[in-house]
Amino acid sequence: MDGDVVTVERVIPAGPAAIFSLIADASRHPDIDGSGTVKQAKPGAPHQLSLGANFAMSMQAGIRYSMVSTVVEFEQDRRIAWQSRPSGFAAGFVGRFVAGRIWRYELEPVEGGTLVRESWDISQDHQRALLRHGGLADKTATNMAKTLSRIEAIVTAD
Repeated sequence: MDGDVVTVERVIPAGPAAIFSLIADASRHPDIDGSGTVKQAKPGAPHQLSLGANFAMSMQAGIRYSMVSTVVEFEQDRRIAWQSRPSGFAAGFVGRFVAGRIWRYELEPVEGGTLVRESWDISQDHQRALLRHGGLADKTATNMAKTLSRIEAIVTAD
């Protein structure tokens, strides 16, 4: 990992509006998640995310847990990012140690479709010193590439 951001890119043969609509729908995150950890949007998640919107997800990576995310960047059909933290009982104590990751999607119209850039930004994560080491960054990049592949499959399905 070089710095605090891992990024993957893919040109998807679809327009930015279709791709953005999928990404900005929290209920579709389990469909696009390449890691397999995002299980379900919790009740109350907005159908279309916007700046400042909060949404919660049921997650599973060995154990079940929940995360709450807040949209921290938003430009319709071009950019969306959310910052995640634990929810419920774990939010207070655990949140001091694991909160702060930002998941960002940037969309740029290009010849043949849209360049989609997904980033995992740990610059504000409380665990960034630990996350920089080991194989987590490589695994995250692999999972993000799977996410972009899943996005393409959904938006190009007939």
